[in-house]
Amino acid sequence: MRNVGGIAQSEAQKSSDLYMKCRYLDEITGGKGIVFATGTPVSNSMVELYTMQRYLQFNELEKMGLEFFDSWASTFGETVNAIELSPEGTGYRNKTRFAKFHNLPELMSLFKEIADIQTSDTLNLPVPKAIFKNIVTKPSEMQKKMVEDLGNRAEKIRNGMVDAKKDNMLIITNEGRKLALDQRMMNEMLEDDPNSKVNTCIKNIYDIWNKTKENKSTQLVFCDLSTPKQNEELYDENGIYKFTDIYNDTRKKLVEKGIPREEIAFIHEADTEVRKKELFSRVRNGDVRILIGSTSKMGAGTNVQDRLVALHHLDCPWRPADLTQRNGRGIRQGNMNKEIEVYTYVTEGTFDAYLYQLVENKQKFISQIMTSKIPVRVAEDVDEKALSYGEIKALATGNPDILEKTELDTTVAKLKLLKQNFMGEIYDLQDRIAKHYPNEIKRLEDKILAIENDIIKLKENTKLNNENFSPMIINGITYTEKAKAGQAILDMCANKENADLEHIGNYRGFNLELEYYRGNREFILVISNEYKYYISLGSDVYGNIQRIDNCLDKIAEELAPTKSQLENEKIQLKNAEIEAQKEFPQELELQEKQKRLDELNIKLNLNEKDKELFDDDIEECRNKEKNEKER
Repeated sequence: MRNVGGIAQSEAQKSSDLYMKCRYLDEITGGKGIVFATGTPVSNSMVELYTMQRYLQFNELEKMGLEFFDSWASTFGETVNAIELSPEGTGYRNKTRFAKFHNLPELMSLFKEIADIQTSDTLNLPVPKAIFKNIVTKPSEMQKKMVEDLGNRAEKIRNGMVDAKKDNMLIITNEGRKLALDQRMMNEMLEDDPNSKVNTCIKNIYDIWNKTKENKSTQLVFCDLSTPKQNEELYDENGIYKFTDIYNDTRKKLVEKGIPREEIAFIHEADTEVRKKELFSRVRNGDVRILIGSTSKMGAGTNVQDRLVALHHLDCPWRPADLTQRNGRGIRQGNMNKEIEVYTYVTEGTFDAYLYQLVENKQKFISQIMTSKIPVRVAEDVDEKALSYGEIKALATGNPDILEKTELDTTVAKLKLLKQNFMGEIYDLQDRIAKHYPNEIKRLEDKILAIENDIIKLKENTKLNNENFSPMIINGITYTEKAKAGQAILDMCANKENADLEHIGNYRGFNLELEYYRGNREFILVISNEYKYYISLGSDVYGNIQRIDNCLDKIAEELAPTKSQLENEKIQLKNAEIEAQKEFPQELELQEKQKRLDELNIKLNLNEKDKELFDDDIEECRNKEKNEKER
């Protein structure tokens, strides 16, 4: 599958190396020598499932004819075409993306052969309770003007009034993210807004630091859009401090509030593994109480949870897995705090709301798949992308419809998932009504009739002698003494040449059949007339006869519970028939909200992205950010 967005055409050497090692281990262990352990098996796209399956169940994929990605993709996915602007902004192109997935229950059934999916709600691990706090700050007048300017620039791009090499949607998206963080990221000469989300975060950090002095509790601050500069770059030629980055600005203000400088650290300062381990140790001890870093440097592998009492998200990462990794630094075992506060900072009327919504939708899609419940049959993946014209204009004008759309997106998705689970239960009930209950009722009715006939048969053929023993026929010989009859049974066991079921005699009107059960290494006696009863034989002569008599004498005791079970199955059938007729209780709400969402999408021009969708190659944005940081 070539020229499909989001799918790499080349293979990394380390990936090829891992694949070959997995295949080798499969050969020498019979497919049982590899275990993967991860908290985020799907970090960004469902295409990653194929990679996991290729590593861990290649033989199964091969048997099903799905070992090649094209075959897998045609079975579980669908490509979607859209007209998009090229990343460099030089013109339009027809872009194909692998964005729609179907046959998801079958896909997850196959995946679960190698995956044991455990979610946080099922594990019930001893982790601190997360208290999520969304802090919404008002934009400054300058931010409002700059966002509006971004909207005007988007209009000009739309109308072909600007050279795409000089300005395009990729640039606007990148600048919009920076502007949402701090207006000084766009122009260091702009004033420091005291009500910005960065300053709000600093205030919260200080308050928490002050309140938790006794316990030496720690905090993590995540920021991906900035990189700390060296000390010599923080001052101009006159020795006056100047704004260079969010990291140093945050530390400077915290120190001015009274926090010792040595208690504040940047993850970037630990540039070796040895220094990183030393830094983590200081955080765990409470010597460093505030650690600031990016998702890539302070995400997976950062074990500093011992004293963590708060997490702060200054910006929105690209992937839902990044948010999961961020929160996982504190919401994990080993944290001495019973509760941890997770702060998310959003600047109103900027790109923040959209970006968090995008990541939320992505995570929502992944969560629909990675669940212990029945997955939806069809789902559409959500791509990271540059904002469309309509979305930028809505954000620029502070349109309240954006907030309503965000809420409706979440509500509608939740209702659809609830309906999917509801319909899954209905289909299961219908299947049980059609097959399970009728078969079970018929089986129990036959069992009751058989037991009743067995009781009559037993009564007619029980003729006790002076030993209180009915004659027993073993191997064609009639025995009237318990000892001899018991010994005859033991002899049959000793002389049995195979494990197959074999008729050996009759007792009290019932057939006696003997078999050897290899699993438990024991002889089983099957006593039958119209129904079969099973007992395990021992080595005692009288004990075996007593077991047979006890089994037969208790036949009548099986009648009452069997009848009760039959009545219960009939009641369950009636209840299932009633439940199967019910409709989804929130169907009307779902229809109303879906209708309103459709209206908003039309109003905001968000459902017609034929010429308004632009390149969503996140690597382009990441590379741009990386280059800026290096400069």
